[in-house]
Amino acid sequence: MRIGLFSDTYLPEINGVASSVHTLRVQLEKNGHTVYVITTKTESNAEDDDPFVLRLSGIELKKLYGYVLTSPIHINAYNEIKEMQLDLVHAHTEFSVGIFARIVAKLQGLPLVSTYHTTYEDYTHYINLINSETVDKLAKKAVASLSRMYGDSSTEMIAPSQKTKDMLLRYGIKKNIYVVPTGLDLDRFNVKNMNKKKVEEIHKEVNLQEGETLIIFVGRIAKEKSIDLVIDGFEKVKKAGLKCKFVIVGGGPDEDVLHEKVKHLNLQDIVVFVGKKPAVDIPSYYHASDCFVSASITETQGMTYVEALASGLPLFARPDDVLSELVLENETGYYFTTPDEFCEKVKIYLSLSQEEKNALSQHAVQHAKPYDSQEFYRHIFHVYETAIANYSEMYVIEQIRPKSDFIQIVLTSPSSEDIKILVSLDRYFNNGYRKGFKLTQEEIDELLKEEEAVKAYQTCLRKLSIKDRTRKEMYDWLTQNTELDIEVINKLIEKLEEHGFIDDLKYTKSAVYAMKLTLVGENKIIRNLKKKGVPVEMIEEVLQFDDTETEEKNALRWAEKIKPTVKEKSVKMKKKILVQKLMGQGFSSDVIDKVMKSLSFVEEERQEIDNLRKVANKAKKRYEKKYSGFKLRNTVYRYCASMGFDVEDIYVILDEMEWKNEQ
Repeated sequence: MRIGLFSDTYLPEINGVASSVHTLRVQLEKNGHTVYVITTKTESNAEDDDPFVLRLSGIELKKLYGYVLTSPIHINAYNEIKEMQLDLVHAHTEFSVGIFARIVAKLQGLPLVSTYHTTYEDYTHYINLINSETVDKLAKKAVASLSRMYGDSSTEMIAPSQKTKDMLLRYGIKKNIYVVPTGLDLDRFNVKNMNKKKVEEIHKEVNLQEGETLIIFVGRIAKEKSIDLVIDGFEKVKKAGLKCKFVIVGGGPDEDVLHEKVKHLNLQDIVVFVGKKPAVDIPSYYHASDCFVSASITETQGMTYVEALASGLPLFARPDDVLSELVLENETGYYFTTPDEFCEKVKIYLSLSQEEKNALSQHAVQHAKPYDSQEFYRHIFHVYETAIANYSEMYVIEQIRPKSDFIQIVLTSPSSEDIKILVSLDRYFNNGYRKGFKLTQEEIDELLKEEEAVKAYQTCLRKLSIKDRTRKEMYDWLTQNTELDIEVINKLIEKLEEHGFIDDLKYTKSAVYAMKLTLVGENKIIRNLKKKGVPVEMIEEVLQFDDTETEEKNALRWAEKIKPTVKEKSVKMKKKILVQKLMGQGFSSDVIDKVMKSLSFVEEERQEIDNLRKVANKAKKRYEKKYSGFKLRNTVYRYCASMGFDVEDIYVILDEMEWKNEQ
């Protein structure tokens, strides 16, 4: 197999990613594969004569020490890579060279495997120069979004630890994520292969005195490594009179800051910076030491911890999920959280007998064995085979058909019929779909699921083009008429709101205006809009712009309109009916009281006797089939009284009426 390893960093740089890429390259080549490394060019490796390493020029970022920012587009390099005739692209970074890897994979039609080495959310302080909580949140959100986009563009994905996998799942990445710890060539770190001469040179270099315990840190000197906490711990160690020396191997942006800290604390005699060292010499620095320490909690796997274990060094570390299987308290090392606690743990280690220290070293070596590079190769190659197999069965976009506000893509596959799928414009442009673009079955399933949402969205637009509706009305329609998940429905509603197709405030203003024109009172307006899901606060906010005088005028107009339709009633009953109708129309009691006082019932009062006479005659006619005589008269009386007529007036009218068989 011909494999391209794309990384922003590679040997001779000293860091976990560079070591991981080199280890993988060595194991792949041992197993008969042809491997090319595509990486960046720094001053130290400008003239790399390795024919299988292609270096891309860029700008070295001093702040990030050794990190080279390069363009994601390299035409000449692309042509060189084309001649490599790769079978697979393996990206070991998300930015710069990682973007270039994705371009190469897409344009050359190659499966893409991605390994997520770095927890970028722990590095946002490099851009958060003003130490703003808001900036930090935005930066972490951007990291999650970019990580999700890069992950979703991969054929298969690898995480070096369960901690990293959990983080990627939290970001929302839906790819299969394989947990494959980075392997090591354990023989390099085996004390049996110790270069005793080199070890002696190192002891002289750091001025190690007889009886001193040498504790080492190897890695990048940067804020996220929390080396300052360890230095504070050595201040406590010195005050406690413990015979120890701290050697820091590596370089980085915080080197000057830590030098000043050591000088300020007067620790120059026990804290030694030896700078960057060639990778070939790193095992000797471990072999020259008694223990390893790191206070970092930003590791995705912690390769230097594994290197130290393989070298037989007990570990001092801060608690972190990624270290749970590496640092076993009192068995392979010790945990600490503060400088004082670090000092106490060092004191415990120094109090051990030589036999007990040897036992710690033996346990350390045993715990490094699962990270053997050959085991690492087997797991990685399994992912490669899976990626190639899945990629060969991927669907290819054959046609792209633009519609009004979505895209229809037509896909073909060697093993199935053509598929037509509607995709949103956002999905189409964000994923960079084009003719010849390949999609996995998993991606097809996701698009088919999303298609239901696209169709629902189109239906929503049609409904809203006919008639404005509230958020609740559209939400209810989607839940009752589709099988979409609530989460998808919420996103559709949010999208409709974002584009202004749903606007409850605008709807409320329009509805209030329309109902006011039809002389509807505020109480009824509130009831009607509440049924449509409009918050009471929003309704009241709109209503507050209408003055009380307008409400009273509308109520009066409504009463005057309804008043003539209430016929053949007593004035008392007519007033009661008008009050009920005004209440039904949504006017408040205060407004109704004012309206009723302002209405004139002079004409009705003048016609009161005539109305009573009509009501009594109608009642008599209605009940005389059932009653007669005195019983009929009493029934008519009760009926007229229930209509609100005056008792004396009723007697007058009843006396002038004729009653048969009256006793």
